[in-house]
Amino acid sequence: MSVGIQSTGAFFPSTVETAADLAMKTGIPEQVIVEKFGLVQKHVADDSLHASDLAIAAGKQALEGIDPLAIDVVIYFGSPHKDYTVWSSAPKIQHALGATNAYAFEIMNVSSCFPIALKVAKDMIVADSSIQNVLLVAGCRESQIVDYTNPRSRFMFNFADGGTAALVTRNSSVSEVLASAVLTDGSFHDDVRAVAGGSKHFASHETVEKNLHYIDVKDPQSMKERLDPVSISNFEQVIRQALQKSGHTPQDVSLLLPLHTKRSMFRELLRALELPEERAIYLSHHGHMSSLDPCVGLHLAQQEGRLKKGDLAVAVSAGTGYTWAATVIRWLGE
Repeated sequence: MSVGIQSTGAFFPSTVETAADLAMKTGIPEQVIVEKFGLVQKHVADDSLHASDLAIAAGKQALEGIDPLAIDVVIYFGSPHKDYTVWSSAPKIQHALGATNAYAFEIMNVSSCFPIALKVAKDMIVADSSIQNVLLVAGCRESQIVDYTNPRSRFMFNFADGGTAALVTRNSSVSEVLASAVLTDGSFHDDVRAVAGGSKHFASHETVEKNLHYIDVKDPQSMKERLDPVSISNFEQVIRQALQKSGHTPQDVSLLLPLHTKRSMFRELLRALELPEERAIYLSHHGHMSSLDPCVGLHLAQQEGRLKKGDLAVAVSAGTGYTWAATVIRWLGE
């Protein structure tokens, strides 16, 4: 049995914001946005597209040529900024895709969730012989929650929109999901959040007037001082642990699939792993889409023919809170 990803999908809204557009919004020079922050452009959804719609569009791609009635489980792993609060998008997605034999639920760990979702899907299939196919779907419309007037958080201008999906099957002919590693440092739990809308600061005229429904960083300097010394080492730790559990080392990695970060962090991670840039996907034309980035990277790698039989890919990400996660995938297809 080789539990693996059989197919993927990705969908992006047609509207694009370029580095020049973002320079106008942020006051940061276009050249700095492109060269330092590694963002040439990003996709932005209009009011007709929400996280569930973006996930559905990607799910349809992943299910092309596959009977949706063969899906046993639908798991939404995308952004927590969805169509509504206190609402599960998974049933809507299951219904829209015609996967009526599947039960549906959500897992959420902000940006770190794709490597974790792969682990959950594989573990479910291994543990339950009745499960053959698990569809992982995600949507992100987090460009909407960036407040460009807030100096504490406007550096998150790389937040972008899109949808992605991965079909994990019991006997995949395309790939095999190997081992995962996950690390959480909960001391960062209060650093990044949308302040209002939950039970602590319930929505009110005051929270709207104060722009408290946008993503915010409590104290950027404090977070930077605590996060910078551990971020790369924690990325490296989960990657090395996942590889070791899989019987491999970083030298065996054919393609790294990370979340979108500024170029210096991306390059520092590659140096730590002794990997050249051509052995990684960098989403300079897509930006950061919450948990979607590594799955989008995998989809793009397939489209570009960057994976061949025997190759190892590592999906790696991190989410505020703070959790780092990595999952190793062996390519079986030609």
